[in-house]
Amino acid sequence: MSYIQKAVDTINIEIEGLQAVKNAIDSNFDKIVDAVMKCSGKVVITGMGKSGLIGQKIAATLSSTGTASFFMHPGEALHGDLGMISPDDIVILISYSGETEELLVLLAALEKQKNTTCSITGNPESTLAKNTLFHLNGHVPVEACPLKLAPTASTTAALALGDALAMALMYARDFKAEDFAKFHPGGSLGRKLLVEVKDVMRRNDLPFVPENISNTDLLIKMSEGKLGLAIIGDSQNVKGVITDGDLRRGIIKYGSFQNMSPVEVMSKNPKTVKENQKLVEVEQMMKKEKITTILIENNAGEITGVFQLF
Repeated sequence: MSYIQKAVDTINIEIEGLQAVKNAIDSNFDKIVDAVMKCSGKVVITGMGKSGLIGQKIAATLSSTGTASFFMHPGEALHGDLGMISPDDIVILISYSGETEELLVLLAALEKQKNTTCSITGNPESTLAKNTLFHLNGHVPVEACPLKLAPTASTTAALALGDALAMALMYARDFKAEDFAKFHPGGSLGRKLLVEVKDVMRRNDLPFVPENISNTDLLIKMSEGKLGLAIIGDSQNVKGVITDGDLRRGIIKYGSFQNMSPVEVMSKNPKTVKENQKLVEVEQMMKKEKITTILIENNAGEITGVFQLF
């Protein structure tokens, strides 16, 4: 038996639900965005059950896109965590029925604290919708659940409204990729936009050697450096770089290790990059040039580090 058609039916129902929610967006959406932009506190998201899980995702999306936010479980809020909400915070309450008991009790407490409140429900005539300052209509024609019981299309709709709010706020804040990267320093975007080659380069005990170094001393210095290379010259005047590969090619060319000198087999005028170049740019350049090692220099042209790509 194939269940593909059931999958298609489910997705179609959810698409229809999203279409209905899109058509129901009104001026309340603009008012919520304006209120959040003027807010000096945080955006607190709350909801029970599946709505709570959706709320957690919305809070995470808001936080990572420039709007300080956190999720609060309504049950925990009623037993002490309400103290985490300051009067300057905006609270968004999510309940499809708009009649969730825990949220209604919490709403009464928020009103006493004079918080700005918003709701996302599937019933604009519900208690929650009518008693919050702003309301977003998340009504869907039908749930995808065959029993019409499990939240499916309705939770997708609430999630989409949360995403829409986050994206509108990004636009209002002129939130850029560099801003996003600040909140994701460990991700690929953070690496691309934030990490500079100086952050990862080898900077200590660089294997500088003089031009007239003996082959034996050269090998010792290369072994001590643990980079598989030596830099001929000093930090202010680099003559070249000699690698393990250069040594092997030199032995083949000159017949023996003793018959060659470092300056004869070194790579002259080695490539360098500036310390403040983005790591991803340096990596891309090295791959294109098919090199695994590059020297790093400061603005004065002094060699301050070595970066290797493995």
